Amino acid sequence: VQLAESGGGLVQSGGSLRLSCTASGNIFKITVMGWYRQAPGNQRELVATITSGGITKYADSVKGRFTVSGDHANGTVFLQMNSLKPEDTDVYCCYVQNILGWPYWGKGSLVTVSS
Repeated sequence: VQLAESGGGLVQSGGSLRLSCTASGNIFKITVMGWYRQAPGNQRELVATITSGGITKYADSVKGRFTVSGDHANGTVFLQMNSLKPEDTDVYCCYVQNILGWPYWGKGSLVTVSS
């Protein structure tokens, strides 16, 4: 199983970025997809997730600014990030969970927001 992320980079404060992730391999039935972020030495933090039923969950710090979307059947998930702040700087990891509860993680995509 592989999760390929793209879309990270450097952006000025107030700008936008869109992260994409495509899962490939034998994942079986995907039930949850989303994004976490983790700075070196810090604990992994949930950013946003979306279930196959369309239920979304966001960290309080990104509500109203980030939007998660995806196609569970095709194993693709996106994170639209608007009004970015320097404190959003982090490594963003794609996350996929199947119906058996098995988690899969991407390697991460660095997002840097300059002030």
